[in-house]
Amino acid sequence: MAFDGIVVANLALELRNELLNGRIAKIAQPEADELLLTIKAPAGQRRLYLSASASLPLIYLTETNKPSPMTAPNFCMLLRKHIANGRIVDIFQPKMERIIHFTIEHLDEMGDLCRKDLIVEIMGKHSNIIFCTEDGTVIDSIKHVSAQVSSVREILPGRTYFIPDTMEKADPLTVTGKEFSAVLSARPVPLSKAIYTSFTGISPVTAEEICYITGIDPVLPPRELSDDVMLHLYNQFSLYFDGVRQGKFTPSIYYQGKEPKEFSALPLSHFTEYSCTTFDSISKVLETYYATKNTITRIRQKSTDLRHIVLTALERNRKKYDLQSKQLRDTENRGKYKVYGELINVYGYDLEKGAKKLEALNYYTNEMISIPLDDTMTPQENAQRYFNKYNKQKRTFEALSKLIEETSDDIRYLESVQTALDIARSEEDLAQIKDELIDAGYMKRRFTKKKIKVKNQPLHYISSDGYHIYVGKNNFQNEDLTFNFAAGNDWWFHAKQAPGSHVIVKSNGDELPDRTFEEAGKLAAYYSSMRGTDKVEIDYVEKKHVKKPKGGKPGFVVYYTNYSLVIDSDISDIKEGE
Repeated sequence: MAFDGIVVANLALELRNELLNGRIAKIAQPEADELLLTIKAPAGQRRLYLSASASLPLIYLTETNKPSPMTAPNFCMLLRKHIANGRIVDIFQPKMERIIHFTIEHLDEMGDLCRKDLIVEIMGKHSNIIFCTEDGTVIDSIKHVSAQVSSVREILPGRTYFIPDTMEKADPLTVTGKEFSAVLSARPVPLSKAIYTSFTGISPVTAEEICYITGIDPVLPPRELSDDVMLHLYNQFSLYFDGVRQGKFTPSIYYQGKEPKEFSALPLSHFTEYSCTTFDSISKVLETYYATKNTITRIRQKSTDLRHIVLTALERNRKKYDLQSKQLRDTENRGKYKVYGELINVYGYDLEKGAKKLEALNYYTNEMISIPLDDTMTPQENAQRYFNKYNKQKRTFEALSKLIEETSDDIRYLESVQTALDIARSEEDLAQIKDELIDAGYMKRRFTKKKIKVKNQPLHYISSDGYHIYVGKNNFQNEDLTFNFAAGNDWWFHAKQAPGSHVIVKSNGDELPDRTFEEAGKLAAYYSSMRGTDKVEIDYVEKKHVKKPKGGKPGFVVYYTNYSLVIDSDISDIKEGE
């Protein structure tokens, strides 16, 4: 994620437009490292969310309220004492730092007008919210930083606030061409790294974008660039930052399918494999991005135990499959033992006593072969020994063939559950997958023997031509969609020889347009283990040709005639239904 100085610059501009001259009506501290300010601005009431969380520092405007503790923390009480009903008279970003500085005008205990500063630092684990006097003396902070914690800067009441310049980075908004060349050339690292380590507020993603629009290989060392190329790089660098100087931002989120991968305040044209959604507010970008990202992260965390069970069972079955396959290969030559026995019965009548081999004509191949013999046995006993060996390996082959098929089905089934966990969007999805694993015997039902019915619906999309498309999120839903929901002339789609969702297109008896077939194919590709692949082969057939094999696991089907198409797994243009 690119929460860099450019995003902060966009935020500072947006906050100035929305909050300047607004009065702070409420101050709440929902969490130990969070503030929620309600501000009566000229344009109406606004809520400002501030977080100094080490894992997720944020600042944005929001419409969402959060419950506060019954007793306000000390820092919250201090802010209420000093700046409750205060007026925000300035909001700015120092240079291109990831810092937003609020200047608040208020009346002190004597009724005199004075100013205080609320400084929000968005700096990863070093993030903080600091409250200072007008001359820069720290009154308090949401996190105290002592000399034992940081040798660079103490943040304690009474200390002087300053921005540490440990990296000695240049300001990208004011750097000259000569300074630009000198700063980069002094860095013995790849160009993209030299850019983001030399200038304030530039993330690695932004550095890659600057290299991309300039057409220069980002892995080249800066010292290898000629003067003309360096000048070209500087000109493109300056043009890119004109968007910051002029406040021409395009807040955007970049998606891979439905999953947000990156956000930015300026265009990122090198993300050619992602779809881009633009917003009119950087606050909306941040709130949307992190809400979606948090949901995905939370579901992945909650699915950890299920993933471990599935992965353990998969590894066990794959080892079993390898062992069974090796044992099956050992029975491949069983037929020769039957031939040996037959040939000994045919040609062994004139063998000398104690013979160790029999040279005979194999009448199946018309070739001479040498058959080893046990010299302590008669020819008839040697023949019977080979017949017994043949029969034993034949029984082993038959048993192993059945076991290997069962193990292969188990592996395919577990891989389909693994894909369902990747698709899961909610706790209800996980609950249904858990029930499936319990029914399959991979888990035990705890606390209650009664199965809890989970209300959970398949995914619903609407094609560009208005046809309804349904996607199963797990094997239970796949089975229900295919055999209970779909009509005989509806169309069924699935990624070829890959675990994934059953996709049903409700045809309403119509002949479907080609575009609907393509969109359904994309959904089948995306909701499969082939997600992210450019070319995925999809089988599709009318539902009436799809059958459930006797004794098959949930979601397993067979079909003997089908059509195929090859498609990518980009579903960004497909509309999701209610």
